[in-house]
Amino acid sequence: MNPSATANSSTPKAPATPRYAILVAGGSGTRMGADRPKQFLELAGEPVLLHTLRRFADPALGVRELVVVLPAGQLETWRELCAQYNVHIPHALVVGGATRWASVWAGLAHLADRDNGVVAVHDGVRPLTPRTVIEATYQAAYNHGAAVAAVVPKDSVRNLSQQGSYALNRARLRLVQTPQCFDLALLRRAYQLPELTTFTDDASVVEDLHPIQLVEGDYRNLKITTADDLYVAEALLRMGE
Repeated sequence: MNPSATANSSTPKAPATPRYAILVAGGSGTRMGADRPKQFLELAGEPVLLHTLRRFADPALGVRELVVVLPAGQLETWRELCAQYNVHIPHALVVGGATRWASVWAGLAHLADRDNGVVAVHDGVRPLTPRTVIEATYQAAYNHGAAVAAVVPKDSVRNLSQQGSYALNRARLRLVQTPQCFDLALLRRAYQLPELTTFTDDASVVEDLHPIQLVEGDYRNLKITTADDLYVAEALLRMGE
């Protein structure tokens, strides 16, 4: 076998267009009842945010630049944690805003001089996202302009009404996750519009300009919000996911 052919086959193929990632972590840890923001809580011996950062730093994904967005008062804590845990993953550190919308806007502003590409926006407290989900969402955004990871609800779902409630067809519903990936120019255009109270995620910011492609997510891709979530994440990591 040709040695050079072996080397080439093990080298990750560069994406067709530049990839970027904005990791937004603005939690305070209130719902966790913790003494620190949830992105800094320890998960399997390391901060939650470090697990998330490492997922997107996987060379197989070919992400060109990682941007971590944190509240101003948390930047120094993160720098100290990076020193403590010997973190050498290159990433830019950006001060976020009062809302998620403002924080993503700040992350995009850091990428202002990038001409083109696909950008992922991801919750900093989703530390278990499989690489296959990240790759599929990037690729779908490259092909369609906007893509979001989502899963089918496991439970029955009801909608509230003045008369009480009524069942919804869960086969037609999806639980939205991150990453949410977009053509960089498209996301910039969307974030030039005024912020609305109806914006719950980046897909809701973009959808008036462009249709959203759904990508199959993963039930392991949980968002660390409560203490129970942390316990489940610990168990998944112990099981090797």
